[in-house]
Amino acid sequence: MYDKPAQTITDDRWRSGHLGRLMGLALRRFDERVLHLIAHDPNVPLALSNLAARAQVGAAHVHITRHLGLSGSRLTDLAHQAGMSKQAMGDLVSQTEAWGLVRREPDPLDARAKRVVFTDSGLLWLNAFRDAVAQAEAEFRAQVGDDVATVVALGLEAYGSEALERARR
Repeated sequence: MYDKPAQTITDDRWRSGHLGRLMGLALRRFDERVLHLIAHDPNVPLALSNLAARAQVGAAHVHITRHLGLSGSRLTDLAHQAGMSKQAMGDLVSQTEAWGLVRREPDPLDARAKRVVFTDSGLLWLNAFRDAVAQAEAEFRAQVGDDVATVVALGLEAYGSEALERARR
């Protein structure tokens, strides 16, 4: 089956410079900047901004902020949109519920189900998230220029459109 000898790799620079790695690094930097801005937003409840400032809120928690519908979402839908298991999303919801960011309430369409909804503090967090994303995007544009930023955004939108469509289904 493996009668061909393994090729010796002499140049492994490709491992740190390929597109997937670069996108991952950029996403990590973007999310860190957004969380930093939220941590210093005076409109965010102090307990939540302190969690963000102490790096207790991470990229995984941002999934809830990105994907939770304004009128709430079922846990299974939230997990599907975030590309996570129901159990992992359930853990995140429990944690953010303890922080006062979200709450679970009965689903009006199915008495057996629960919906996850933003609390009033969670809506303040969501507004701060929106503002922080806008500022981080503006900083990105300032650093790379409007033309490059537009091309990057269009390219990522085209590349990620299939995943977006799957998440919407």
